[in-house]
Amino acid sequence: MLRHLPAVHDSRVLVDAATRDDAAVFQLWEDRALVATVDFFTPIVDDAYTFGAIAAANAFSDVYAMGARPLFALNLVAWPRKPELLELLPDTLRGGADVAQKAGALILGGHTIDDDEPKYGLVAIGEVRPDKIITLAGARAGDRLILTKPIGTGILSTALKRDLITEAEMRDAIDSMVALNADAMEAMLAAGDAVHACTDVTGFGLIGHLHNLLDASGRAARLDASAVPLLPHALALAEAGAVPGGTTRNMEAAEAYTNWSVAADLRVVLVDAQTSGGLLIAVDADAAAQLEAELRHRSVLAATIGYIVDGDRGRVEIA
Repeated sequence: MLRHLPAVHDSRVLVDAATRDDAAVFQLWEDRALVATVDFFTPIVDDAYTFGAIAAANAFSDVYAMGARPLFALNLVAWPRKPELLELLPDTLRGGADVAQKAGALILGGHTIDDDEPKYGLVAIGEVRPDKIITLAGARAGDRLILTKPIGTGILSTALKRDLITEAEMRDAIDSMVALNADAMEAMLAAGDAVHACTDVTGFGLIGHLHNLLDASGRAARLDASAVPLLPHALALAEAGAVPGGTTRNMEAAEAYTNWSVAADLRVVLVDAQTSGGLLIAVDADAAAQLEAELRHRSVLAATIGYIVDGDRGRVEIA
């Protein structure tokens, strides 16, 4: 849909929708720019507070992916007026507010509409130095690819909706989705200019977001599927058919730019549409071990899952 937007020609706009980056960046002064993003969705867990917390962490993730720190946010609420559902809204807002507080951000208001199905999310605003922005476009041949959260949240959420698992069995996924990418971002910033590109892994799945990074950078990549961290039960549930519609669409899209040498069920997990996933970081090979150590020091997952190569733009090889 982004191709229908008019082109932006303004020197203050440092990043816009044309590059498919995680957030827009608007320069205020020589040493300061605003980062802006928006995200909202329907409930993926039963508990209202947890839903709000996940939605907020997901929205702030795009700010962190740009190497920025959150400032404030606005609530986006679409909610039924039915009393039994309306009474859940305060818990959802409280979950979002608590995560915003952990992010060091303020929620300053928002907007609500009446809707048949609950939806919640945030407009998230952050700040970054213009010379420190991390985009999709800088990956270089030889860079290592580091992922900071396991994948499979879409499959597990679908399994929960179909009563294939309980919310208790989804605990690892919930803990992952509620966790902010703040520590991962700080570790990334500590690596300085050795980090060449970054994105967060959300709706397009691991392979889709990697493809966007590669396309923007004019590079290809080779992925070691065995090195990709998976959430418990994700592979078995994919085999059982707990596949969300977004994941199916991701698979269809991935066929155009992916060379697969892995089993069908693992392919599904690798393209699974994520919510509040981790950062995918392209870092200079000589600095990869140091970044891994810094991530682990901050109690963040650090999985090296592949590397960047010269090749057909956007192409992903998986073995």
